[in-house]
Amino acid sequence: MARQTFWKGYLKLSLVTASVSLTPATTESNKVHFHVLNRQTKNRVESRYVDSVTHKPVAERDQVKGYPRGEGGYVLLEDEEIEEVGLESTRTIEIDSFVPRGSIDWIWYDKPHFLAPADKVGVEAFCVIREAMKANDVVGIARLVLYRRERAVLLEPQGKGIILWTLRYGDEVREPFAEIDDKAKIDSKLLTLMKQLVKEETRDWSPTMVQDPIQKRLKSMIRGKQKNLKKAAPAKKPAPVKSTGNVINIMDALKKSLAEEGERKPR
Repeated sequence: MARQTFWKGYLKLSLVTASVSLTPATTESNKVHFHVLNRQTKNRVESRYVDSVTHKPVAERDQVKGYPRGEGGYVLLEDEEIEEVGLESTRTIEIDSFVPRGSIDWIWYDKPHFLAPADKVGVEAFCVIREAMKANDVVGIARLVLYRRERAVLLEPQGKGIILWTLRYGDEVREPFAEIDDKAKIDSKLLTLMKQLVKEETRDWSPTMVQDPIQKRLKSMIRGKQKNLKKAAPAKKPAPVKSTGNVINIMDALKKSLAEEGERKPR
């Protein structure tokens, strides 16, 4: 199945610009998804916004975002006001700085995306930017509006393309809750045994190491329930139409129609 491009724009470094497309590098389409049903009717249950006091449904046109200011009050913000706060990075990935590759801890990495040229015209500019980063062993830092939020992004050359990582915000990453005593002594014999164990258990990386066993069991359970369900009675085939015996060839029918038409014309 072809991957769906969900963003198109431009990659820019100084005066060099390339038309690019962005595609999520991960997917959750293989996960088991459930619908919430009414146990009695087996109909799907809808979720709706209701007023927390009157318990009446609230139409979309009457919904507005509010920031709590204490004592039950809110500062109301319209969607247009929130959108105006965003910078001009909606359709342009402008690299404004570089950092050494590997200098950013993995805890800052959020979601990976594949970045690729969107047309033949932008291939050369895209490749020049990618190879320049490879040669200097650096990654690019830029900003981009994705998922309705402006985010810092990291651009990392990989193979023939570039991986674009959204980075977590500074207030999303916590400090370690406990410090480890780096002065603690380690038994040398214990360390030797542990090194040996680690060496024996070292394997080459394979995606099978991170398969989800719960998803596998869920799918197996669903298949079992499907087999136990009573099969619906097959639809009755319509009774064959009895032939009247007057099967007429299309060519004969046309000749007959033309002959009848000729007889109708006045002579």
